[in-house]
Formats: sequence, C-alpha cells, structure tokens
Amino acid sequence: MLDVKFIRQNADLVKTSLKNRGASIGLDPLMEKDHERRTLIQKAEELKAARNQFSMKIAKAKGQGGDLEQEKAEMRRISDEIKDLDTRIRDVETAMETMAMEIPNIPHESVPVGSDPNDNQVVRSWGEKPHFDFTPRDHWEVGENLGILDFKRAAKITGARFTVSWGLGSRLERALINFMLDVHTGEHGCTEVWTPFMTNRDSMTATGQLPKFEEELFRTDDFFLVPTAEVPVTNLYRDETLAEEDLPIKLVAYTPCFRREAGSYGKDTRGLIRQHQFNKVELVRFAHPERSFTDLEELTSEAEAILKKLGLHYRVVVLCTGDLGFSSAKTYDLEVWMPAQGVFREISSCSNFVDFQSRRGQIRFKPKQGKKTELCHTLNGSGLAVGRTVAAILENYQQADGTVRVPEALRPYMGVDLIGPMR
Repeated sequence: MLDVKFIRQNADLVKTSLKNRGASIGLDPLMEKDHERRTLIQKAEELKAARNQFSMKIAKAKGQGGDLEQEKAEMRRISDEIKDLDTRIRDVETAMETMAMEIPNIPHESVPVGSDPNDNQVVRSWGEKPHFDFTPRDHWEVGENLGILDFKRAAKITGARFTVSWGLGSRLERALINFMLDVHTGEHGCTEVWTPFMTNRDSMTATGQLPKFEEELFRTDDFFLVPTAEVPVTNLYRDETLAEEDLPIKLVAYTPCFRREAGSYGKDTRGLIRQHQFNKVELVRFAHPERSFTDLEELTSEAEAILKKLGLHYRVVVLCTGDLGFSSAKTYDLEVWMPAQGVFREISSCSNFVDFQSRRGQIRFKPKQGKKTELCHTLNGSGLAVGRTVAAILENYQQADGTVRVPEALRPYMGVDLIGPMR
C-alpha cells in the first residue's frame, strides 16, 4: 500500500497514476479523512496541554489548602474528552487504512502509458516460430488424442477447468517442475523453499490479494488456498527485519495454485490456459531499494532461461499502465508462441512491487551503517507456469502422426524422447 503521508504530499502524482491506470477510485474521501484526523489530533493535543496546565495548577495549590473541586472536575471533563478524541482518531485511522488498501501502486516512470493490453510494448523476442508441413492441432486435442490429458473425467470428479493427466502427461508435468527447480537453484543461485498451500488473511493482505481480489480466491473457513507461491513465500519475512548484507534474497518455490478466474467466462475455457487449479514454480526476491529494478531485469532473464532451454519461441512485453497489476510498479510478461492458435500466450509475469507489499507486511532491512530500518523491495515472477508450459510443448513439438517430441533439456527427466499414445 502507499503511505498516507506520501499520498498527501504527492496528491497530483497519485491522481495521475490512478488516471493512467484507468482506476475508478478517487482520492477525495481519503484526503477528507486525513484532514479530519489531523484536526482531531490538533484538538486532542490542545486539550492535553490544557490538562497539563490544570495538573500543574492543582499541584501548586495543594499546599495552600484552597478548594480545588472545580479544577479537578474540569480536568476530569478534559480527560474524558481526550479519551473520546483518541477513540475517534483510531476509528478514522482504521477507515483511512481501509481506503488506502484500495489504491494501486504507482507505475514506474519507465512504464508506458496506455489503457489496455493493446498498448503493451514488445521489448525483445527469442527463437523462431516452428514450421509444420501439416496443420498443427490445439494442445488439448493433442493431449486427448494421446490419452495423456483427460478433461471429461476431471469434470466428473470436480467440475469444469480441472484436468487429469495420465502416464507420460503426468510425468511431463512432474519433469517440468523438477527441471525448473533444478535450473533456478543450480544455475541462478535461488534457495528452494516448500511452504504451506493455504494462508491466512494477513498473508493475503500483505501481498495485495486482499481486500481487492477476494472474489478470485478459494477459501476454507479460516484459510485461503494460495493463488500463487508469491503469497506464502513473500510472507516468510512478514514483520521481520533483514540484514542489508543478505540482500538480495532469492527464493524459488513450487506450489499448486488455485484461482476462481472470476470474470473470465467464455475466454480460454478449453485446455490448460485458464484452470482453477494448476502448478507453478515461482521466483521471489527481497531486494535493496537502490537496485530492485536491476533485480527485475535479472529475475526476468532467469524466467526466460527456462524457455530458451526448452527451445520455445517467446517474446518479452512490458505492460502499460492500464494493464498493470494492482500491486506492481513494473511488469514484464513472457509470452510463448502457440502455433495452433497463431498467438502468443502469457506464460510468466515478472514484477517489481517496490515497497508496496513490504509496507503492508512490514518487511524491513537494517542498513550496515546503523541507520534506521528501511522497507525492502519485493519482486516475483513465474519461472514458469507449468500447465501453460505443457500446452506450449504439446503444440510446438507435435508431429504429423500425433506424437510429441520431448525437448532435449527434459529428456533426462522424462526418460523418453517421444510421447506416444497411451496403451
């Protein structure tokens, strides 16, 4: 969240940010509450000064034996009024915090201004589109024909937008998870961490999923199923102070992810692109504020490395202000080529949240020189979304006879070079 003091001192900047994001929320209600709070604080301070004066007067007069009942009664009245004002101040501050929670992060100056995904900008691309001497099939058709993807039985077990993987389809999913974890820990210096797959409300609030996106989340009575490993991994250091020399902290985690995908009905409903449950390997960094945008470039390149090793054609897109996520200051999307659909599909989002999440979660670091603590910057990115990677492999490596070649980097994990029909 944004600091209320920052909002007050930079109201024009925040209003411009909201306009560029296409946000419907305004600042006036928050600023009115802020004015009310400062007025109440000033009145409370004046009354506390008056109470001190009465206290000194009473103490001085005690030795003179005068009648002080009137002064004591007035001091009690002032104390009661101060108590009431303190309660009102707390109520106003609670209301202000609730309002501030609804204000999105300010886009970095390098983020292009735009209203929707059409205004996103391609930064670079890698590889080439594969050429087929036949009409390539959609990944769900390839998977169903091979017997490795089963959407009908998944719907029978649970409902729409779930998948059962069989045989080499299941092994492909597991191979990708292990491959990604091995690359990120072995080559990129990340520490692997295994976290709970459910979190509490405080954790969801710290990373920005709550209160804004509650309708997108699955929950039990007391906990939320994680929509991404970003939530539990970022909250590992909630309410903690790190050492400056330990930054950046680079973590990687596998989790299943659970999302309602509210509002997406009729879009990408077939196949593995928009599932209610899917696997993901997530990269999370805790960075020094002075170099967090350098960290963003590094983190993005680490996610790209997976696509390069798999030989998948992709492009890097910087999101415009109107397409930027609620908590993000800058985001790169990695989009992989899907030949059957003839489009690029997002397979990873890599974001720098600056101090937006760490202010909510009170994640700080202690500078070496003994200065007071500062807020860390937090970053994350998919490294990668596993289901979408499966889809990309099935489409890009399919052959005319319906089989699928296994990317060379995955063959040690798969134990086969070719995915053929289930027997």
